[in-house]
Amino acid sequence: MLYPSSMTYYPILLKVENQKCLLIGAGEVGLRKLKSLLQCNPDEIRVVDTCDPSPEMLRIGEDPRVFIEKRAFDPSDLDEMFMVFACTSNAGVNKMIADLCLQKKILCNIADYPEGSNFIVPSVIRQGDLTLAVSTGGNSPAFTKKIRSDLQGIFGDHYAKFLTLMGRLRPMVLDLGEETSQNTALFRHLVASPILDELEAGNLSRVNELLAEILPDELVSHIPELTDDFI
Repeated sequence: MLYPSSMTYYPILLKVENQKCLLIGAGEVGLRKLKSLLQCNPDEIRVVDTCDPSPEMLRIGEDPRVFIEKRAFDPSDLDEMFMVFACTSNAGVNKMIADLCLQKKILCNIADYPEGSNFIVPSVIRQGDLTLAVSTGGNSPAFTKKIRSDLQGIFGDHYAKFLTLMGRLRPMVLDLGEETSQNTALFRHLVASPILDELEAGNLSRVNELLAEILPDELVSHIPELTDDFI
């Protein structure tokens, strides 16, 4: 039996590259948001707070994409913003920002107040290009952290290496000009093979042997360049 939440979120991964983002609040929450946003290569992150930023915030602020301003929030700060995080300790200010973002149809997240946000930020596990997002819909952040910890023990560095391998192989396979069905069968064969397990074991020679068995003859000579930096 399913027990639906009163608020169900639509899962989505957003591209913030070349976008402008705003952080109101330079405390611990704002610092965490800043670090995670920078991993996604936005064009600009503007940080606004009336308090002095921490030494760590100032260090990160040396990044040319980051602009830190010690002043109060102004509604004009929302102009041209793609995404906004209200991270102040003042619930009234956070609500005002959320209401303004709603009017302007801007994505807005308020720390510790999902009801006033139009999106929430899940707990994330990253291994290279693999991204796993976990959310309990705001019902239990503690349980979210437990699930995240459990998943971190399962999805190790070998998953990142496998995705790097597949990312390097894909254009080579497509350039052969074979039918889509044949390419699909090849990719599925690679995924179903023991390559992932051998990467976890650190057995690169066996990985190369498996690739030589599975790949078309035209690509076998490329195997060294596919895996040479995996050790």
